[in-house]
Amino acid sequence: MTSVLDWKTGFEIELMAPPGLSRRDLAQAVATRVGGTVERFFHPQSEPSAVEGRPVFENLTPGFRVRDGEGGWVASFVDDLTLQRDLDRERAPLAGWRRIVADDGRLLRLVERHCDPDAADDRTLEPLATLFGTEAQRHEAGMVRVVDANGRSVAIDAPLPGERERPCEIVTAPIEADHAAVLEGLLGDARALGFTVPVEGAAHVHFDGEPLCSARAIAGLVEVWKRHGEALKRLVGVNPRCVRLGDWPASLAELTGRETFAAMDWDEAKAALGGVGLTKYCDLNLANLLTGRAEKHTVEVRVLPALLEVEPLMEAVALFEGVLGWCRDREPGEPAPRSLVDLLIRSPMDDAARTQWLGRFRQETNAIAAI
Repeated sequence: MTSVLDWKTGFEIELMAPPGLSRRDLAQAVATRVGGTVERFFHPQSEPSAVEGRPVFENLTPGFRVRDGEGGWVASFVDDLTLQRDLDRERAPLAGWRRIVADDGRLLRLVERHCDPDAADDRTLEPLATLFGTEAQRHEAGMVRVVDANGRSVAIDAPLPGERERPCEIVTAPIEADHAAVLEGLLGDARALGFTVPVEGAAHVHFDGEPLCSARAIAGLVEVWKRHGEALKRLVGVNPRCVRLGDWPASLAELTGRETFAAMDWDEAKAALGGVGLTKYCDLNLANLLTGRAEKHTVEVRVLPALLEVEPLMEAVALFEGVLGWCRDREPGEPAPRSLVDLLIRSPMDDAARTQWLGRFRQETNAIAAI
């Protein structure tokens, strides 16, 4: 029986297109099914840089947004630079698949605002060159470079490296009801095209953050995760090859464990949380609660494995819906349940999911005891 979710959630599911297909093919299949359209857009990413003095390079890569027949956002299909091991890097770039690179994200915001993601061939950056009063410089191997009036590099447009059209992160619009049906439509289209789970693949779930916007709830979440996080990760089968996971700064638990934090209103708590160095690249991403961006005001669970089947994904999300529900409903000063079984029993979750996870935990415990 598929679990039923009550929380408004958005999903990011990392998949891999089969050789010869791309994320654009999946976007088109979804658009055809829903009677909608596909829009190409610039998808921002960052990657480590080997250039001294430049810790990261900012990228814009081809993304594809599907809208339904009424113009509503259904899902986007984008690259994820952490997906590497399934790709043949020696393959030649595909015509029309390009990326734009700069060492300052603010410059790429100009590209997003003034340049056309559907521009033909290598003409994408010409409006950016016009902004800087220069001409786009074309080089061998198909690169196009924009410089300022002093000759300093602004951005480079280059062919996308081999097979980078194949990684596909499905980013859904927030789902308020019928989660399983929405996900089955998307994953069913992916299965029909032969998409697979990448070596490094993960699924990220964004839970609407509004119910957790209190010092009491955040303190409870930190305490629960510190006590039971590793066991929860084992239960859901976190992918050991997944990257950009990890713990929070130690200063977070130090802050949320203080009585003074528990007494703060949300504005005070949010200001205090802003001083502990939270980032998105951890097991549970709380940083989105602090940005002020209404479109991503979420708590993001990043430890779920990528899946092509809906039922195990729904069960895993129901588990975390219950854990977050306990944090939301926690009484002032109430300690986190000492055992994982107690947490599962006391968490408000779908009964089918509770039964499933209690059974999974007992199986794991018995297997460990038998070793």
